[in-house]
Amino acid sequence: MLRQQQRVLVWGFWALALCVAVLSLMPTNYLPAQVFSLWDKAQHALAFTALASLGLLAYPRQPWRVAIALLAFGGAIELAQAATGWRYGEWSDWLADAVGLAAGSALAAHPRRLIALPAQPTAQTPTPR
Repeated sequence: MLRQQQRVLVWGFWALALCVAVLSLMPTNYLPAQVFSLWDKAQHALAFTALASLGLLAYPRQPWRVAIALLAFGGAIELAQAATGWRYGEWSDWLADAVGLAAGSALAAHPRRLIALPAQPTAQTPTPR
């Protein structure tokens, strides 16, 4: 059962990465108009929060690889946007990606702490009857 859950996390992570890449490189006339630029940064942060959470849960033994890969992914998206002619790559977007990565890392670490909290009863700890 655990292997199946892990597989779902892996597939979900890669599907989300594909969606983020497609939406990030799509011409802007297919996207809703930006109300203000702060919303753009929030979208970047939210996307990378979700990517980091899923990525770190899908690959729990490789947190540094996931983090570095997501930073590189965010940078590659910005470079690709700059090369398209219909999008603009911005360093501030990459910074918003990094903020999302930090938030997603915190979220992914929290469930592991909750799972690890219950201690095994020891000889010193009385067991409830």
